[in-house]
Amino acid sequence: MTTNTRTAATTQVTEIVLPGLIEPAGLQVRHRRLPAPAAGQVLVEVEASGVSFAEQAMRRGRYPGQPAFPFVPGYDLVGTVRAVGPGVRDDLVGTQVAAVTKIGSWATHVLIAADTLVPVPGALDPALVEAVLVNGVTAWQMLYRKARVKPGQTILVHGANGGVGSILSQIAVYGGIRVIGTAAPRHHDALRALGVEPIDYNAPDLAQRIRALAPEGVNAAFDHLGLDSVRKSYRLLARGGSLIAYGNAALLNGTQSMVAVFMALLSQLTWWNLLPNSHYAGFYNFWGGSRITPNAFRTRLREDLTSLLNLLSKGAITPSIAARFPLTDASAAMVLAESRTVFGKVVLMP
Repeated sequence: MTTNTRTAATTQVTEIVLPGLIEPAGLQVRHRRLPAPAAGQVLVEVEASGVSFAEQAMRRGRYPGQPAFPFVPGYDLVGTVRAVGPGVRDDLVGTQVAAVTKIGSWATHVLIAADTLVPVPGALDPALVEAVLVNGVTAWQMLYRKARVKPGQTILVHGANGGVGSILSQIAVYGGIRVIGTAAPRHHDALRALGVEPIDYNAPDLAQRIRALAPEGVNAAFDHLGLDSVRKSYRLLARGGSLIAYGNAALLNGTQSMVAVFMALLSQLTWWNLLPNSHYAGFYNFWGGSRITPNAFRTRLREDLTSLLNLLSKGAITPSIAARFPLTDASAAMVLAESRTVFGKVVLMP
C-alpha cells in the first residue's frame, strides 16, 4: 500500500508486459515493487491509460523508435500523485495529473519526472481526460498549429469515428469549422449527432462524394491511412489548402519496412511543397521533431492540453469512450481496439 509522504516505502505495482511479437493474448501481467521516488520524480497512481495505435504497432514491432522487448506499453496516463522525491513540492501529493509517457503507463503505479506532469482541473472523469491526452493534443495541434484552419472553412477528416478523428471533429465543429468525415456507415448517425457530414470510407466513388459536398475543395485534409490515401486527399484540396498526414494505419499489418514507407511518404510531401500551387503538405509529429527543445515541447503540451481540458470542463467537447477495461484485461482491450468496429477510445482503468 502506498502512503502519501515524501519518504514513501516501496510500492507494489501491477503492470502489463509486451514480451515480444505476440498476439494480444500474449500480453503478460507482472507484479513487482517500485522504489520510492528519486530526486525530481513523483509516484503516480494510474487511474486511466489508453489503447492507441502506438501499442497496436508496437506489438507488431512496427512502431518507429520503440524499445527492445520486453517492455511495459502505455503512451499516456491520468492519475493522482501519491508520493514525491527530493526537490519536488510536497503540495503535489493528492493532485490529479496527466502525462505523456510513450511507454510504461499500462500499470497501477508509475515513477515519472515531475516536470512532465500537467495538472487536471476540477473533478473530471479520468477516462475522458485520457481520451483528450495524446489524441486530443494531436487533433488540436494539427487543426490549429499545423493547418491553421479558420472558422467557416471546410475540412476532411479520415476515420472520423476514431480516437483522434472524433476529437478533431468535435474541436472543429465547436470552432465553427465544417467537417466532412469518413467512417463506416454504422458510425454515421453518431457522427451526424456531432455535427459531422459523414461519408462511407469504403465507397468506390469516395472522392466524387467529397467533391459533391465541397465543389471548390476542402481547406484542410487530415489523413492517417498512408501514401495511397494521402495522394487522393491531396487532390481534394482547395486553393491554399493544407494536407496533414499523421500515420500509416493502412500498412499496420503489412511486411514493408516502416522506415521505407515513412521515407516514401515524406518524399511525396516534400515534392508537393516544391510545386507552385499554393498548397501545403506536412507530416505531424507529436514530439515536435528535432526543431523543438524539451522545454518548448513541455510548454506547448501544457498550453494545448489546458485548452482541451477547459473545453472538456465546460462540456464543449465530449470524448467518446468505446469501452473501459480493467488493467488485467488489456488483452481483450487490445482485441477490441484493433477490431476497427468501435467509436472513440478504448481505455484501461487500473
